[in-house]
Amino acid sequence: MQENFLHHIWKFQKFSKVTLKSEEGEPIEIVHQGTHNFNSGPDFFNAQIKIGNQLWVGNVEIHLKSSDWYAHHHETDKAYDNVILHVVWEHDVEVYRKDNSVIPTFVLKHRVDDFALAKYNKLFSNKKQWIACEEDFPGVDDFLLENWMERLYFERLENKSGLIFDLLETSKNDWEAVLFKMLAKNFGLKNNAEAFLSMAHSFDFSVLRKVRENPIQLEALLFGQAGLLEIESEDSYVNDLKKEYNFLKNKFKLENSQVAPIQFFRLRPVNFPTIRLAQLAAVYSRNKQLFSKIISVTTKEEIYTLFDVSASGFWDTHFHFSSVSAPRKKRLTKAFIDLLIINTIVPLVFCYRKHTGKELPEALITLMNSVKKEENTIVSRFNDLKPVAQSALHSQALIELKTNYCDKKKCLQCAVGNRLLQKN
Repeated sequence: MQENFLHHIWKFQKFSKVTLKSEEGEPIEIVHQGTHNFNSGPDFFNAQIKIGNQLWVGNVEIHLKSSDWYAHHHETDKAYDNVILHVVWEHDVEVYRKDNSVIPTFVLKHRVDDFALAKYNKLFSNKKQWIACEEDFPGVDDFLLENWMERLYFERLENKSGLIFDLLETSKNDWEAVLFKMLAKNFGLKNNAEAFLSMAHSFDFSVLRKVRENPIQLEALLFGQAGLLEIESEDSYVNDLKKEYNFLKNKFKLENSQVAPIQFFRLRPVNFPTIRLAQLAAVYSRNKQLFSKIISVTTKEEIYTLFDVSASGFWDTHFHFSSVSAPRKKRLTKAFIDLLIINTIVPLVFCYRKHTGKELPEALITLMNSVKKEENTIVSRFNDLKPVAQSALHSQALIELKTNYCDKKKCLQCAVGNRLLQKN
Protein backbone atom coordinates (compact mmCIF):
# COMPACT_ATOMS: atom_id res chain seq x y z
CA MET A 1 0.00 0.00 0.00
CA GLN A 2 1.33 3.45 -0.98
CA GLU A 3 0.33 6.70 0.65
CA ASN A 4 -0.27 8.08 -2.84
CA PHE A 5 -3.12 5.58 -3.22
CA LEU A 6 -4.80 7.04 -0.14
CA HIS A 7 -4.39 10.51 -1.70
CA HIS A 8 -6.20 9.17 -4.77
CA ILE A 9 -8.97 7.61 -2.66
CA TRP A 10 -9.50 10.85 -0.71
CA LYS A 11 -9.25 13.12 -3.74
CA PHE A 12 -11.89 11.19 -5.71
CA GLN A 13 -13.84 10.13 -2.61
CA LYS A 14 -13.70 6.46 -3.57
CA PHE A 15 -14.98 5.10 -0.28
CA SER A 16 -18.25 4.33 1.47
CA LYS A 17 -20.00 7.43 2.88
CA VAL A 18 -22.41 5.50 5.11
CA THR A 19 -22.43 6.89 8.69
CA LEU A 20 -19.04 8.54 8.62
CA LYS A 21 -17.48 8.85 12.06
CA SER A 22 -14.15 9.85 13.49
CA GLU A 23 -12.24 7.42 15.67
CA GLU A 24 -13.33 9.63 18.55
CA GLY A 25 -16.97 8.75 17.78
CA GLU A 26 -18.09 12.09 16.28
CA PRO A 27 -20.12 12.17 13.04
CA ILE A 28 -18.27 13.50 10.00
CA GLU A 29 -19.63 15.24 6.90
CA ILE A 30 -17.20 15.99 4.06
CA VAL A 31 -18.39 19.27 2.54
CA HIS A 32 -15.23 19.59 0.43
CA GLN A 33 -12.20 17.31 0.48
CA GLY A 34 -9.76 20.15 -0.21
CA THR A 35 -7.21 20.89 -2.93
CA HIS A 36 -4.46 18.35 -3.50
CA ASN A 37 -1.06 19.75 -2.53
CA PHE A 38 1.90 18.33 -4.47
CA ASN A 39 4.50 20.37 -2.57
CA SER A 40 5.64 20.32 1.06
CA GLY A 41 3.06 20.70 3.81
CA PRO A 42 -0.32 19.03 4.43
CA ASP A 43 -1.68 16.84 1.65
CA PHE A 44 -4.95 18.73 1.03
CA PHE A 45 -5.50 22.46 1.55
CA ASN A 46 -8.69 24.34 2.39
CA ALA A 47 -10.91 21.38 3.12
CA GLN A 48 -14.36 21.87 4.66
CA ILE A 49 -15.26 19.14 7.14
CA LYS A 50 -18.21 19.13 9.51
CA ILE A 51 -17.23 17.26 12.69
CA GLY A 52 -20.06 16.92 15.18
CA ASN A 53 -21.97 20.20 14.97
CA GLN A 54 -18.92 22.30 14.01
CA LEU A 55 -17.89 23.14 10.43
CA TRP A 56 -14.09 23.24 10.19
CA VAL A 57 -12.11 24.86 7.39
CA GLY A 58 -8.47 23.87 7.16
CA ASN A 59 -6.08 21.18 5.95
CA VAL A 60 -6.20 17.39 5.75
CA GLU A 61 -3.14 15.18 6.29
CA ILE A 62 -3.03 11.57 5.07
CA HIS A 63 -0.89 8.70 6.35
CA LEU A 64 -0.82 4.91 6.22
CA LYS A 65 -0.71 4.82 10.03
CA SER A 66 -1.59 7.46 12.60
CA SER A 67 1.87 7.08 14.14
CA ASP A 68 3.42 8.35 10.88
CA TRP A 69 2.47 11.81 12.14
CA TYR A 70 5.22 11.49 14.73
CA ALA A 71 7.54 9.50 12.48
CA HIS A 72 7.48 12.45 10.06
CA HIS A 73 7.88 14.97 12.94
CA HIS A 74 4.74 16.93 12.02
CA GLU A 75 4.21 17.75 15.72
CA THR A 76 7.13 20.21 15.49
CA ASP A 77 6.23 21.70 12.09
CA LYS A 78 4.08 24.85 12.10
CA ALA A 79 2.84 24.00 8.60
CA TYR A 80 0.66 21.30 10.20
CA ASP A 81 -0.93 23.48 12.89
CA ASN A 82 -4.08 23.96 10.77
CA VAL A 83 -4.78 20.25 10.13
CA ILE A 84 -8.45 19.63 10.93
CA LEU A 85 -8.63 15.94 10.02
CA HIS A 86 -6.09 13.11 9.98
CA VAL A 87 -7.04 10.51 7.36
CA VAL A 88 -5.31 7.14 7.75
CA TRP A 89 -5.47 3.53 6.60
CA GLU A 90 -4.86 2.22 10.09
CA HIS A 91 -5.27 3.97 13.44
CA ASP A 92 -2.58 2.96 15.92
CA VAL A 93 -2.06 6.05 18.11
CA GLU A 94 -3.81 9.27 19.05
CA VAL A 95 -2.38 12.47 17.56
CA TYR A 96 -2.43 15.71 19.51
CA ARG A 97 -2.18 19.39 18.67
CA LYS A 98 0.23 21.64 20.53
CA ASP A 99 -2.57 22.59 22.96
CA ASN A 100 -3.00 18.85 23.71
CA SER A 101 -6.37 18.61 21.96
CA VAL A 102 -6.85 15.49 19.81
CA ILE A 103 -6.76 15.86 16.03
CA PRO A 104 -9.81 13.94 14.75
CA THR A 105 -8.85 10.75 12.88
CA PHE A 106 -10.79 9.14 10.04
CA VAL A 107 -9.94 5.54 9.05
CA LEU A 108 -10.30 4.41 5.41
CA LYS A 109 -9.35 0.74 5.67
CA HIS A 110 -12.82 -0.80 5.70
CA ARG A 111 -14.49 1.84 3.53
CA VAL A 112 -12.45 1.78 0.32
CA ASP A 113 -14.29 0.91 -2.87
CA ASP A 114 -13.58 -2.77 -3.59
CA PHE A 115 -13.13 -2.15 -7.33
CA ALA A 116 -10.57 0.62 -6.76
CA LEU A 117 -8.66 -1.57 -4.29
CA ALA A 118 -8.66 -4.49 -6.73
CA LYS A 119 -7.46 -2.24 -9.56
CA TYR A 120 -4.77 -0.79 -7.32
CA ASN A 121 -3.56 -4.25 -6.31
CA LYS A 122 -3.51 -5.28 -9.96
CA LEU A 123 -1.46 -2.23 -11.00
CA PHE A 124 1.02 -2.62 -8.19
CA SER A 125 1.33 -6.40 -8.17
CA ASN A 126 4.75 -7.93 -8.69
CA LYS A 127 3.85 -9.48 -12.03
CA LYS A 128 6.66 -9.08 -14.53
CA GLN A 129 4.97 -6.88 -17.09
CA TRP A 130 6.48 -4.25 -19.38
CA ILE A 131 4.10 -1.67 -17.92
CA ALA A 132 1.71 -2.10 -14.99
CA CYS A 133 -1.44 -1.49 -17.06
CA GLU A 134 -0.35 -3.69 -19.97
CA GLU A 135 -3.59 -5.69 -20.02
CA ASP A 136 -5.83 -2.62 -19.76
CA PHE A 137 -3.93 -0.16 -21.98
CA PRO A 138 -5.54 -1.29 -25.28
CA GLY A 139 -8.98 -0.33 -23.94
CA VAL A 140 -8.04 3.17 -22.78
CA ASP A 141 -10.11 5.94 -24.37
CA ASP A 142 -8.43 7.54 -27.41
CA PHE A 143 -9.46 11.07 -26.41
CA LEU A 144 -7.93 10.67 -22.95
CA LEU A 145 -4.69 9.33 -24.43
CA GLU A 146 -4.41 12.12 -26.98
CA ASN A 147 -4.77 14.81 -24.33
CA TRP A 148 -2.47 13.01 -21.92
CA MET A 149 0.24 12.63 -24.58
CA GLU A 150 0.15 16.34 -25.38
CA ARG A 151 0.61 17.13 -21.70
CA LEU A 152 3.39 14.54 -21.44
CA TYR A 153 5.14 16.11 -24.40
CA PHE A 154 5.26 19.48 -22.66
CA GLU A 155 6.54 17.78 -19.52
CA ARG A 156 9.34 16.35 -21.66
CA LEU A 157 10.12 19.80 -23.04
CA GLU A 158 10.28 21.14 -19.49
CA ASN A 159 12.66 18.34 -18.52
CA LYS A 160 14.88 19.12 -21.51
CA SER A 161 14.90 22.84 -20.76
CA GLY A 162 17.30 22.47 -17.82
CA LEU A 163 20.31 21.86 -20.08
CA ILE A 164 19.34 24.68 -22.43
CA PHE A 165 18.98 27.24 -19.65
CA ASP A 166 22.29 26.08 -18.17
CA LEU A 167 23.92 26.62 -21.57
CA LEU A 168 22.27 30.04 -21.82
CA GLU A 169 23.82 31.06 -18.51
CA THR A 170 27.30 29.82 -19.38
CA SER A 171 27.01 31.41 -22.84
CA LYS A 172 26.15 34.82 -21.34
CA ASN A 173 22.64 34.85 -22.83
CA ASP A 174 23.90 34.29 -26.38
CA TRP A 175 21.15 32.20 -28.00
CA GLU A 176 23.26 31.67 -31.15
CA ALA A 177 25.95 30.07 -28.98
CA VAL A 178 23.35 27.89 -27.23
CA LEU A 179 22.01 26.73 -30.59
CA PHE A 180 25.51 25.78 -31.75
CA LYS A 181 26.16 23.74 -28.61
CA MET A 182 22.81 21.96 -28.84
CA LEU A 183 23.34 21.24 -32.53
CA ALA A 184 26.84 19.95 -31.83
CA LYS A 185 25.49 17.63 -29.13
CA ASN A 186 22.80 16.23 -31.38
CA PHE A 187 25.04 15.95 -34.44
CA GLY A 188 27.06 13.62 -32.22
CA LEU A 189 24.03 11.34 -31.83
CA LYS A 190 24.05 8.90 -28.91
CA ASN A 191 27.67 7.74 -29.17
CA ASN A 192 29.33 11.12 -29.47
CA ALA A 193 26.79 13.52 -27.97
CA GLU A 194 28.84 14.37 -24.88
CA ALA A 195 32.12 14.44 -26.82
CA PHE A 196 30.69 16.86 -29.41
CA LEU A 197 29.22 19.01 -26.65
CA SER A 198 32.57 19.16 -24.87
CA MET A 199 34.13 20.17 -28.19
CA ALA A 200 31.58 22.99 -28.54
CA HIS A 201 32.38 24.08 -24.98
CA SER A 202 36.12 24.16 -25.68
CA PHE A 203 36.12 27.51 -27.50
CA ASP A 204 34.14 30.72 -27.39
CA PHE A 205 31.42 30.96 -30.02
CA SER A 206 32.92 34.30 -31.12
CA VAL A 207 35.74 32.27 -32.71
CA LEU A 208 33.25 30.42 -34.91
CA ARG A 209 31.63 33.72 -35.86
CA LYS A 210 35.02 35.00 -37.06
CA VAL A 211 35.89 31.97 -39.19
CA ARG A 212 32.49 30.86 -40.49
CA GLU A 213 32.93 32.58 -43.89
CA ASN A 214 36.12 30.59 -44.50
CA PRO A 215 34.94 26.95 -44.89
CA ILE A 216 38.37 25.36 -44.52
CA GLN A 217 39.05 27.31 -41.33
CA LEU A 218 35.63 26.41 -39.95
CA GLU A 219 36.23 22.72 -40.59
CA ALA A 220 39.74 23.01 -39.15
CA LEU A 221 38.32 24.56 -35.98
CA LEU A 222 35.81 21.73 -35.42
CA PHE A 223 38.08 18.85 -36.42
CA GLY A 224 41.04 20.27 -34.53
CA GLN A 225 39.15 20.90 -31.30
CA ALA A 226 37.68 17.42 -31.56
CA GLY A 227 41.23 16.00 -31.65
CA LEU A 228 40.80 14.48 -35.10
CA LEU A 229 43.73 16.22 -36.79
CA GLU A 230 46.45 14.47 -34.78
CA ILE A 231 47.26 12.26 -37.77
CA GLU A 232 49.92 11.90 -40.45
CA SER A 233 48.72 12.32 -44.02
CA GLU A 234 49.98 13.22 -47.47
CA ASP A 235 46.58 14.46 -48.60
CA SER A 236 46.57 18.18 -49.37
CA TYR A 237 43.11 18.70 -47.83
CA VAL A 238 44.16 17.13 -44.54
CA ASN A 239 47.39 19.12 -44.46
CA ASP A 240 45.49 22.34 -45.21
CA LEU A 241 43.22 21.58 -42.24
CA LYS A 242 46.22 20.99 -39.99
CA LYS A 243 47.89 24.19 -41.18
CA GLU A 244 44.74 26.26 -40.60
CA TYR A 245 44.13 24.70 -37.22
CA ASN A 246 47.64 25.49 -36.03
CA PHE A 247 47.09 29.10 -37.14
CA LEU A 248 43.75 29.31 -35.30
CA LYS A 249 45.15 27.56 -32.26
CA ASN A 250 47.87 30.18 -31.89
CA LYS A 251 45.67 33.14 -32.79
CA PHE A 252 42.82 32.33 -30.44
CA LYS A 253 44.83 30.47 -27.76
CA LEU A 254 42.77 27.33 -28.30
CA GLU A 255 43.17 24.16 -26.26
CA ASN A 256 41.18 20.94 -26.20
CA SER A 257 42.47 19.00 -23.21
CA GLN A 258 38.95 18.81 -21.72
CA VAL A 259 37.31 17.46 -24.88
CA ALA A 260 36.04 13.90 -24.45
CA PRO A 261 37.43 11.23 -26.82
CA ILE A 262 35.57 10.81 -30.11
CA GLN A 263 34.16 7.34 -30.81
CA PHE A 264 33.99 5.51 -34.15
CA PHE A 265 33.27 2.06 -32.70
CA ARG A 266 29.99 0.40 -33.77
CA LEU A 267 28.91 3.36 -35.90
CA ARG A 268 27.64 3.16 -39.44
CA PRO A 269 30.01 5.10 -41.75
CA VAL A 270 27.32 7.72 -42.49
CA ASN A 271 27.32 8.52 -38.77
CA PHE A 272 31.09 8.70 -38.38
CA PRO A 273 32.02 11.81 -36.37
CA THR A 274 34.13 13.03 -39.28
CA ILE A 275 31.06 13.16 -41.52
CA ARG A 276 28.82 14.75 -38.88
CA LEU A 277 31.37 17.47 -38.04
CA ALA A 278 31.86 18.24 -41.76
CA GLN A 279 28.08 18.55 -42.14
CA LEU A 280 27.84 20.77 -39.05
CA ALA A 281 30.50 23.01 -40.56
CA ALA A 282 28.50 23.15 -43.79
CA VAL A 283 25.39 24.27 -41.88
CA TYR A 284 27.27 27.22 -40.39
CA SER A 285 29.09 28.05 -43.63
CA ARG A 286 25.75 28.39 -45.35
CA ASN A 287 23.68 30.12 -42.64
CA LYS A 288 24.43 33.39 -40.91
CA GLN A 289 22.28 34.21 -37.84
CA LEU A 290 20.96 30.67 -37.81
CA PHE A 291 19.10 31.09 -34.51
CA SER A 292 17.17 34.10 -35.83
CA LYS A 293 16.09 32.03 -38.82
CA ILE A 294 15.06 29.06 -36.71
CA ILE A 295 12.78 30.95 -34.33
CA SER A 296 10.84 32.35 -37.27
CA VAL A 297 10.18 29.08 -39.13
CA THR A 298 6.79 27.38 -38.76
CA THR A 299 6.99 24.28 -40.98
CA LYS A 300 9.34 21.34 -41.31
CA GLU A 301 9.82 22.18 -45.00
CA GLU A 302 11.40 25.51 -44.02
CA ILE A 303 13.72 23.69 -41.63
CA TYR A 304 14.60 21.13 -44.31
CA THR A 305 15.66 24.05 -46.51
CA LEU A 306 17.86 25.57 -43.78
CA PHE A 307 19.65 22.27 -43.25
CA ASP A 308 19.82 21.18 -46.88
CA VAL A 309 23.63 20.89 -46.91
CA SER A 310 26.33 18.41 -47.80
CA ALA A 311 29.78 17.86 -46.35
CA SER A 312 32.58 19.46 -48.40
CA GLY A 313 33.97 17.77 -51.51
CA PHE A 314 36.70 15.72 -49.82
CA TRP A 315 34.01 13.74 -48.03
CA ASP A 316 32.34 12.69 -51.28
CA THR A 317 34.98 9.92 -51.42
CA HIS A 318 35.79 9.54 -47.73
CA PHE A 319 34.20 8.57 -44.43
CA HIS A 320 37.48 8.95 -42.59
CA PHE A 321 40.66 10.95 -43.22
CA SER A 322 42.73 7.86 -43.96
CA SER A 323 40.70 5.77 -46.41
CA VAL A 324 38.99 6.33 -49.76
CA SER A 325 35.43 5.14 -50.39
CA ALA A 326 33.03 4.96 -53.35
CA PRO A 327 31.80 8.42 -54.46
CA ARG A 328 28.71 9.57 -52.56
CA LYS A 329 27.42 12.98 -51.51
CA LYS A 330 27.22 13.21 -47.72
CA ARG A 331 23.99 15.22 -47.56
CA LEU A 332 21.96 15.66 -44.40
CA THR A 333 18.91 13.42 -44.76
CA LYS A 334 15.38 14.44 -43.82
CA ALA A 335 15.38 11.67 -41.21
CA PHE A 336 18.43 13.23 -39.54
CA ILE A 337 16.92 16.72 -39.73
CA ASP A 338 13.78 15.33 -38.09
CA LEU A 339 15.96 14.32 -35.13
CA LEU A 340 17.29 17.88 -35.01
CA ILE A 341 13.72 19.21 -34.99
CA ILE A 342 12.79 16.87 -32.13
CA ASN A 343 15.89 17.24 -29.97
CA THR A 344 17.23 20.72 -30.74
CA ILE A 345 14.99 23.08 -32.65
CA VAL A 346 11.63 22.68 -30.90
CA PRO A 347 13.14 22.49 -27.37
CA LEU A 348 15.19 25.61 -28.12
CA VAL A 349 12.18 27.56 -29.43
CA PHE A 350 10.20 26.40 -26.39
CA CYS A 351 12.89 27.71 -24.03
CA TYR A 352 13.33 30.96 -25.94
CA ARG A 353 9.58 31.67 -25.77
CA LYS A 354 9.54 30.79 -22.09
CA HIS A 355 12.59 32.98 -21.38
CA THR A 356 11.15 35.98 -23.22
CA GLY A 357 7.63 35.55 -21.81
CA LYS A 358 6.10 34.93 -25.21
CA GLU A 359 3.20 32.56 -25.77
CA LEU A 360 4.06 29.26 -27.38
CA PRO A 361 2.74 29.27 -30.96
CA GLU A 362 0.26 26.59 -32.01
CA ALA A 363 2.55 26.07 -35.00
CA LEU A 364 5.01 24.30 -32.69
CA ILE A 365 2.48 21.55 -31.97
CA THR A 366 1.58 21.40 -35.66
CA LEU A 367 5.27 21.08 -36.50
CA MET A 368 5.80 18.17 -34.08
CA ASN A 369 2.67 16.45 -35.37
CA SER A 370 4.00 16.75 -38.93
CA VAL A 371 7.28 14.99 -38.11
CA LYS A 372 7.35 11.21 -38.34
CA LYS A 373 7.37 9.24 -35.09
CA GLU A 374 10.68 7.93 -33.83
CA GLU A 375 11.44 4.26 -34.26
CA ASN A 376 12.60 2.76 -30.99
CA THR A 377 11.72 -0.05 -28.59
CA ILE A 378 9.48 2.08 -26.36
CA VAL A 379 7.36 3.40 -29.22
CA SER A 380 7.11 -0.04 -30.84
CA ARG A 381 6.00 -1.71 -27.60
CA PHE A 382 3.30 0.88 -26.96
CA ASN A 383 2.09 0.61 -30.55
CA ASP A 384 1.94 -3.18 -30.19
CA LEU A 385 -0.46 -2.68 -27.25
CA LYS A 386 -2.47 0.02 -29.02
CA PRO A 387 -1.55 2.03 -32.17
CA VAL A 388 -1.13 5.39 -30.43
CA ALA A 389 2.08 6.88 -31.89
CA GLN A 390 1.46 8.64 -35.17
CA SER A 391 3.93 11.53 -34.94
CA ALA A 392 7.09 12.76 -33.21
CA LEU A 393 4.95 14.46 -30.57
CA HIS A 394 3.44 11.09 -29.70
CA SER A 395 6.75 9.23 -29.67
CA GLN A 396 8.34 11.83 -27.39
CA ALA A 397 5.30 11.69 -25.10
CA LEU A 398 5.48 7.90 -24.89
CA ILE A 399 9.18 8.04 -24.00
CA GLU A 400 8.27 10.45 -21.18
CA LEU A 401 5.42 8.17 -20.09
CA LYS A 402 7.58 5.04 -19.96
CA THR A 403 10.67 6.55 -18.33
CA ASN A 404 9.08 8.95 -15.84
CA TYR A 405 5.78 7.23 -15.03
CA CYS A 406 5.67 3.52 -15.91
CA ASP A 407 9.24 2.67 -14.88
CA LYS A 408 8.82 4.60 -11.63
CA LYS A 409 5.40 3.06 -10.90
CA LYS A 410 3.80 6.52 -10.81
CA CYS A 411 0.47 5.09 -11.94
CA LEU A 412 -1.41 7.31 -9.50
CA GLN A 413 0.02 10.43 -11.16
CA CYS A 414 -0.74 9.10 -14.65
CA ALA A 415 -3.98 9.93 -16.47
CA VAL A 416 -4.25 6.32 -17.64
CA GLY A 417 -3.75 4.90 -14.15
CA ASN A 418 -6.26 7.35 -12.68
CA ARG A 419 -8.86 6.43 -15.29
CA LEU A 420 -8.39 2.73 -14.65
CA LEU A 421 -8.80 3.22 -10.91
CA GLN A 422 -11.95 5.32 -11.37
CA LYS A 423 -13.52 3.13 -14.06
CA ASN A 424 -16.48 1.04 -12.89
